[in-house]
Amino acid sequence: MTFFVTLPTILVLAVCAPANIMGFAPSSTSKRLLSSSSTNLYAEKFKVFIDGEVGTTGLQVRGRIESRDDLEIISPPSELRKDNDTRKKFINEADVVILCLPDAASIEAAGYVDSDNDRTVLIDASTAFRVDDDWVYGFPELSNDQREALSKSKRISNPGCYPTGFIGLTRPLVDAGIIQEGTPLTVNAVSGYSGGGKGMMELFEDETVETEPWSGYGYSLEHKHLPEMAKYSLLGRTPIFQPQIATFPQGMVVSVPLHYDWLASGTSGETIHKILSKHYEGCNFVSVMPLGESMVKEAGLLERGAFLRPDTLVDTNRMELFVFPNDEAQQVVLCARLDNLGKGASGAAVQNLNIALGLDETTGLV
Repeated sequence: MTFFVTLPTILVLAVCAPANIMGFAPSSTSKRLLSSSSTNLYAEKFKVFIDGEVGTTGLQVRGRIESRDDLEIISPPSELRKDNDTRKKFINEADVVILCLPDAASIEAAGYVDSDNDRTVLIDASTAFRVDDDWVYGFPELSNDQREALSKSKRISNPGCYPTGFIGLTRPLVDAGIIQEGTPLTVNAVSGYSGGGKGMMELFEDETVETEPWSGYGYSLEHKHLPEMAKYSLLGRTPIFQPQIATFPQGMVVSVPLHYDWLASGTSGETIHKILSKHYEGCNFVSVMPLGESMVKEAGLLERGAFLRPDTLVDTNRMELFVFPNDEAQQVVLCARLDNLGKGASGAAVQNLNIALGLDETTGLV
């Protein structure tokens, strides 16, 4: 995607223009699309194997697709879930495999694909392949050509939840020349405790255990999400990242504060809002909210007229972007609100599955 910037006139190309992308090339024994109508019929169902289906993300993915009539979830008996020969069999039988595993296990599973299997699509939810150039980054709204790249790829890395918010806010501004490569940014974020997986969920939901009401972490400044933030924002520099969790289950807000003197000359809050609005115009899952605190408040998007709740998009694949400027102070705070288990994990995986199979990306998600 190319942006041409000559402030104050800005031309930005939208990334979600309608397109008929049919990138999946089934084998002769696989699925055959019989109709292009909204009620598509299939000779057979696409087979989906969720490797790690009993984990937090795996359970969420299964819940989002198990009632669909175009997909068949294939699962080994519970006692064979961790049997490598069984996993290899299911991986090569499936049309799409969603890896909901720790990094090392995902790398191992990716190696189980037979050398002559050019059909199976792998979607990895771990961090193992997110900055691997042989895998396509699974943020369809990233740029004009990202959906097409996903539709043609057999290896898709699902984005992290925090990076989805950070990259969603910053990449259009870098593309537009508003933020220069190498600008040192800070990202502050709060997530529900489900972001820590089953173990943390069990801890916070155990009524016999007293947990902290708020927890900042990542003070080594080596969080595993930093490489993808630097790469796909096109900043080429890792931000200072301050993640936090609190005592609510799901949802998150990712915030990026900016001084205007870090930005292209002549930039205002309205400039930023227009660029983001144009970039995401027509997108099914990413929306830019009204400009500024007063308009957001007027739209009823602030709790009690003041608070940006992190949990309003729970169980959706949506992300809302906010621009809160103070032009007089020459400052702006950008915020992304999303479900850490939705657009930040399982929802994105299903969206990528749909694109990889040449289906409407919204199937099962709206």
